Amino acid sequence: MKKILLALTAVAAMTASASAADLAARPYTKAPAPLPVAPSWTGFYIFGGGGGGIWDADTGVQSTTTAAPILGFNQRQGGDGWYGTVGAGYDWQTANSWVIGVFADGQFGSLKGTIQDQGPFLAGNIKNDYSWAAGARLGYLVAPNVLSYVNAGYSSSHWKGTTLFNTATALPSGLHTDGFDRSGWFVGGGVENNLNIFGITAPGWFMKTEYRAAYYDNRNISELADGTNISNGRDITFRPFVQTISTALVYRFNWTGPVVAKY
Repeated sequence: MKKILLALTAVAAMTASASAADLAARPYTKAPAPLPVAPSWTGFYIFGGGGGGIWDADTGVQSTTTAAPILGFNQRQGGDGWYGTVGAGYDWQTANSWVIGVFADGQFGSLKGTIQDQGPFLAGNIKNDYSWAAGARLGYLVAPNVLSYVNAGYSSSHWKGTTLFNTATALPSGLHTDGFDRSGWFVGGGVENNLNIFGITAPGWFMKTEYRAAYYDNRNISELADGTNISNGRDITFRPFVQTISTALVYRFNWTGPVVAKY
């Protein structure tokens, strides 16, 4: 019996040793790489670009003193041209892919057309040479790096003075109009996307394309004598509506490309 017990004890000891050997430390396995997290659209940005525009205006002729119509037939004049734009803004991205923001920008260029007084056969070239706007925009991220948005706000425009010519002779008539400012409001929309496309790495750089329509208040443009600046008693009424489309490069200061989540 003692021999059997000794034998069983020896077998148990050998089994325990083998099991301990099997319990050697497991080899180190690197944790899987975390998934990239899209950057936030929240932050400041600046932009600059250019585009083209058209304008039209309902015009008529009325008395400077009584504001009574002098001509019974009104016209719609118009013009077109190019412009450049620069601006800045700030956006906030919400948790559900909406982006809200505020911005301000300026436009400078040459949107040129004509105004005229059909009575004494007068006409002159008028030009919207600069304007500025401030407003808000609301957008939705159709992709992590593509924003579709609408915007609206306040706008002010400057229109240069004109030399009035006799339309029959094409000679200066001795009359002119002074430059003036008109204010109003605008509404528009566009698309902005990151330029990390086609294998190009451009963190922080975006491109946006935007349409805008601006509605301005009416202005009575007095016909003035050269030299004395005395009115001839006739005003050209002018209520402009300006449409523009532009493309601009945008730089976002907080955007550094896809970020990796940290533990």
